[in-house]
Amino acid sequence: EVQLVESGGGLVQPGGSLRLSCAASGFDFSIYDMSWVRQAPGKGLEWVSVINRRGSSILVSDSVKGRFTSERANANDTLYLQMNSLKPEDTAVYHCFGGGGAFEGQGTQVTVSS
Repeated sequence: EVQLVESGGGLVQPGGSLRLSCAASGFDFSIYDMSWVRQAPGKGLEWVSVINRRGSSILVSDSVKGRFTSERANANDTLYLQMNSLKPEDTAVYHCFGGGGAFEGQGTQVTVSS
C-alpha cells in the first residue's frame, strides 16, 4: 500500500521556522521527483516546491523563494520542507505529492499567527 505521511506542522509565530517531513512507503521513493503543495483556508491548491529524484535540483514558488527549501533522504524514504521566516499567509495544510502526482499525503496543518 502506497503511503505518504506528513508531520511537523503546528502553530508558529510570524518569523518562526518549521520543518515538515513526509514519510513514504509502498513505492520506490528514490525514482520520483517529489513535491510540496499547500491549500490555504478557502483557497485552491498552490504548488510550493519540487525536488528531483536525486535531490540535486530544487524549485520553489515565488511566494516562498528565499524562505523555504526542500530536501530528501532517499536512504530512509523521507521528504522534507524547511520553512523559515514564516508569514501569516503561509497558513495552510501542506501536502506532499509523488509518483507523478499519483500519490498524495493527507497533509499537515501549519498555522502562522501571533
